[in-house]
Amino acid sequence: KRIEDHEIDLIIGTQIVAKGYHFPLLTLVGAVDADLGLSGGDLRAAERTYQLLYQVAGRAGRGEKPGRVLMQTYMPEHPVMRALLAGDRENFLNAEAEGRKAAGMPPFGRLAALIVSGLNEAVVDDIARKLGRSAPVGPGITVLGPAPAPMALLRGKHRRRLLLKTDKECNLQGVLREWLTRVKVPNKTRIQVDVDPYSFL
Repeated sequence: KRIEDHEIDLIIGTQIVAKGYHFPLLTLVGAVDADLGLSGGDLRAAERTYQLLYQVAGRAGRGEKPGRVLMQTYMPEHPVMRALLAGDRENFLNAEAEGRKAAGMPPFGRLAALIVSGLNEAVVDDIARKLGRSAPVGPGITVLGPAPAPMALLRGKHRRRLLLKTDKECNLQGVLREWLTRVKVPNKTRIQVDVDPYSFL
């Protein structure tokens, strides 16, 4: 209300500002470190970053006055930034889909993340290595890792990650079930399985 009444002329916010608000007088939007979400190796990073920046850009110029969008980026040649600049949403989404298809990633393949976590780093490393050595082998099956999880230390627990990638036709649940029987997990150490993870954090 105060924004609509012109009592406030400057809004500083996080991602929440991008969603669901309508400010008819808003004519300039700036995004600092707009490409920050593109780092980290997350499968859906480009898609999520594009969606967020697209929403942010859509806040400007919704009233009678035209809008302007400024984005700070260290990767101006990245497909996300190029697509936003060109206003080419359809080609960006098609290119994302083609890249995933070529790599056999969801939705064209299956993926499972296994996170080994525990208080004792040496035990966590040992279990992760044992999982790596006993990984399933077969046509259309690839195992990556172990490697430190994106948040390698979370709430005092050490974390290691393995990724299981399979063809779409593969019985992913069966492969996982059989694989997990090969390694005995001690108390206070845990293996968490996330099938077709939405996020890699």
